[in-house]
Formats: sequence, C-alpha cells, structure tokens
Amino acid sequence: MSISIIGRSINESATLKLNETFAILKAKGEPVIHLGGGEPKSKAPLDAITALSSHINSGEVRYAPADGSIDMKKAVIRYTLENYNRLVEPKNVIVSSGAKQALMVALQAILNPQDEVIFPAPYWVSYPEMVKLCGAIPVPVVPEDGTFTPSMNDIEQNVTSYTKAIIINSPNNPSGAVYPESFIAEIVQFCEKKGIYLIMDDIYHKLVYNGIKVANAFDFVKDFSDNSKLIIINGVSKGYAMTGFRIGWGIANKKLIEVMSNIQGHQTSGPSILLQKAAIGAINGVQSSTNALKTTLENNRKILVEQLNAFSGIHLLPPDGTFYTFADFSAYEKDSTKLSKFLLDKVRVLTMPGKEFGMDGFLRISFCGSIKDINEGIERMKWAIDPDSPNELYIGERKLVRDWR
Repeated sequence: MSISIIGRSINESATLKLNETFAILKAKGEPVIHLGGGEPKSKAPLDAITALSSHINSGEVRYAPADGSIDMKKAVIRYTLENYNRLVEPKNVIVSSGAKQALMVALQAILNPQDEVIFPAPYWVSYPEMVKLCGAIPVPVVPEDGTFTPSMNDIEQNVTSYTKAIIINSPNNPSGAVYPESFIAEIVQFCEKKGIYLIMDDIYHKLVYNGIKVANAFDFVKDFSDNSKLIIINGVSKGYAMTGFRIGWGIANKKLIEVMSNIQGHQTSGPSILLQKAAIGAINGVQSSTNALKTTLENNRKILVEQLNAFSGIHLLPPDGTFYTFADFSAYEKDSTKLSKFLLDKVRVLTMPGKEFGMDGFLRISFCGSIKDINEGIERMKWAIDPDSPNELYIGERKLVRDWR
C-alpha cells in the first residue's frame, strides 16, 4: 500500500485512543474510572438546547455559509467585545466545526513546507501533528526553569529564519498554567516586530480560579491592519460544556480569514447550521450554566489537588485554569506511557501519559468528572503504586490483590 509522506508521519491522537479504550471497557461492564477526560460532565446550557430544538422543528436545515452564518458571526462579535473588549467585523471572523478546525485552517493558510511553528511544552497533543499535516516542522519549547511557564528567552532561543508562527495556549492544556500578563505582552510585541504569526488558543479562557485573570492579547496589539499577525482561536466546547456540538471560531485579519474560509469551504462546506444555532443560544443566553460549571470545577480542583498532595514523591504545581492537573510521577515511574497502562490494567483508572504532551514522567489527571470518581480513582492509584499500601483492595465486590512490587 502506498501512503503519503505526511500520512506516514502522523500519529494517532493519544487522548482519543484512550477515550476509545475507556468506552470499550465500560461497555464490557468493567469498573473503569476516567480521570483523563477532556470534557465537562455538565449539561449544555438550556438556551443552546432551546435554540437548536426550535430550528430543527422548523425543518429548514440547510447549508450554512462556509465561514459561518451571519447570526453566528454576530454572536462571536458580541462575545469578543464582552470578553476581549475588542470590536471586530464579520470579515474578521470564521466559524468552524470546532476550535480544532479553526486552528487547522489557520495553519494551512499560513504555513509552507519546512516552516517552523513554536509552542511551549507541555502542549496539547494535536499541535505537533497539525503542524506536520501542513508539511511544516513543530518546535516544542520546554521552559528552562522547570515550571510550566515559558519565558521570552525560552521562545527567542528557538526562533529561526524559518519560524512562521508561535502557538500560545493559556490557560494551558495539560498543565492548567495561566501565563502572566507580562509574558503575553512581550510575545505580542515580539511577534509584531518579527512578523511572526501569534496564534492564541483561548479555548479555556473562561475556566480560571482563585481570581486569576487571563491576559488579553488585544491589549498589547499595535497593528490592527490587514497585516496583523494575531489569530485568536476559541469556541463553546469547554466553557459552555458543549464539546459534542463542534462549534469554534477564529478571529484574524480580513485577508487571512478569507483564505481560511476558502480552505474550509473545500474541506467541510462550513459548520452545521443546527449546531451554530445552539452556539448562538449559549453565547447570547443566560450565562448561569457557565458560572455553575466554573464553581463545580473549582471545588473538584481543590479536592483533586489535596488528594494528589497526599502522595509522597509526587510533585504538583496546582493549576490556575482548565480542568487538568499535570503531576510529576517520575519518582514512581519515569515512563509515563508505561505507568498509565499499568494503572489502567491493574486498577482500571484511565490517566493521560505526559509523554504525549511533551513531558515524560507526568500524568494528566482531570477534575471535570464527579467527586466520587476523583476520590475513588486516586484511592485506587495510590493503592497500586504506593509500596506502603495494604495488600488488598475491593472495587465493588471484586477483591484485588497486589501481586507486583
């Protein structure tokens, strides 16, 4: 079989594969606990469901414009004004089938083969593969100070004449780190000066805790012309708990949005009109569900951090945003893939190996599930890897016996 060079270079999504594994085990009746999840368990906002139902009942479910309906664009414009204090025009907006597609068409619109794209580690698992899909080269950057927060020095040391774009994801998946305003200001100004595209992946920007404020890149932009290199990516998946609705958007200069729209038109013809109606309902509707979700996650976060801190040997920087912790388990096992598989095999707890996010020895553990799952999942993990744990553990009526060292 003849497979393309790009096709051979792309790895399977580790997070999607583990989600599939969880679903298979669950269907078999296994008492599996998912602590690696990337979607809140809250229900979608009522306004979203009502808007969707109203439109589907009309029977008029047709094609939408390739770059999104005008009503959806108006909702994004409103969202941007309220959350970024920046008024953009419809031609500055593209609506896509998820923030992931908005990011993908942005990369396809700006990258040539052998261009380089920089992003701090740890990073979302899809960044390297999306860059490779464009024939370009991913350049992950690990902060030198051992934290999850990059410095401008970390970034600048990796910039070359081939650097075309920098992706910044704050709050960060998987670490939950919120990058300081001073760093965002510096990197905005640096990219403007160097003519490098700055892609702000803001999908988690509503999910921050302890009064932390997410820096607004627009506050530091000087060039708002059609030469602007700033691209903002966002969507309804995380903050509105609407992962399955697959509606996201990009905001950029008009020329770039036009090119992105042309690409998207040939890919998917545009996002579903039904799902856009739901997203409009969520954005324009009552925001109480988002506030409730944030309150729930903040409580879950506190419990998970306390539970992880009870482990001896684990190093944890508490997250300021998202719904993930990224804990260093290397004192127990340096190979995070091996450790993640061990926990799934032995105690049926699913975690995400840090290697897939650019840092081995770590596990991404989510707190977007139930408190019951968090408590029971961490108890099982502790029993499996802590040598001082008792020899037996009951999962329901099933007795497990430690037959390993």
